Amino acid sequence: MVHVVNVVASGALDVELDLAMVARELDDVVDYDPEKYPGAYVRFGDDEPLITLYRTGKYIITGASSEAESERLREEFLELLERHGIVSSAEDAWFSIQNYVCMADVGRSLNLSALAIGLGLEVTEYEPEQFPGLVYRPRDHECVLLVFATGKVVVTGASDVDTARDGFTHLREEIEDLLRE
Repeated sequence: MVHVVNVVASGALDVELDLAMVARELDDVVDYDPEKYPGAYVRFGDDEPLITLYRTGKYIITGASSEAESERLREEFLELLERHGIVSSAEDAWFSIQNYVCMADVGRSLNLSALAIGLGLEVTEYEPEQFPGLVYRPRDHECVLLVFATGKVVVTGASDVDTARDGFTHLREEIEDLLRE
């Protein structure tokens, strides 16, 4: 079972912004410190996803648990900017989902060294001194799978949930084939 834990979306307002002015105008929801980071952080509540807004008018939404939540946040963000006169209409030039991050579990502990060899060294990276998981980039799937010895798997880089599900299904079948050998 693959479940979504983070949806990353981005968009563009098609207008350059004075982030210091935006931060002053929206000080209750914006955190902006250009000495620490060039973007302004917008958060509607403590448990809400984060919107990072840049001077160029581009923005990124991270931490949403679904495409619908990303869309809801986008609408709320655009309406807020319009209400405060920062943009003239509550429309952006473009908006798209960039990445789904999903979690799954193969249901068993794994020997990652053996798995790296079995899956093929050309499609895996496993350096336990650097990172405790195996990085698997299957050739025919547009995603990256981070596989841990516990059997937990993080699927990232997928443009939709079906891609993440297909990538995980492929990994699970590869593991089952290797265990039969």
